[in-house]
Amino acid sequence: MHLEYPVTLHPMKNGTLMAKFVDVPEALTCGRDETEALRLAQEALVLALTEGYMAIRRRVPTPSKPKRGQRTVAVPPLVAAKLAVFQAMLEEGVTQVELAARLRQDDRQVRRLLDVKHHSRLDMLDRALHALGRQMVLEVKKVA
Repeated sequence: MHLEYPVTLHPMKNGTLMAKFVDVPEALTCGRDETEALRLAQEALVLALTEGYMAIRRRVPTPSKPKRGQRTVAVPPLVAAKLAVFQAMLEEGVTQVELAARLRQDDRQVRRLLDVKHHSRLDMLDRALHALGRQMVLEVKKVA
């Protein structure tokens, strides 16, 4: 699950830049310049995916391939890991209670694993993914 989404920046009449995602239309924001627009775009993307898609148990959209020269915005690693656990649970039809049983943990632990406001440990998220038949792989790439 690779969560790096193409973003389009549109100049507005008031001089700001509007950032929007074709794959996650709910994530829409504006910034005074490109740096601010991209920073706010990441925040809007995280909010749309976690407070929107996760909240209504909707599948996380697969990012489309960026067009030549198009900027992308990546979901932060910890949030991406939580979304991967959520997505795997949806795909496997596993409830929080069932995942807790597989992990031999209290179901509150699983709720925390899925809560983006809780700073979960990566090893716990990795254990949850393994319990769901998945493997976490870290990718590091050079910044353009």
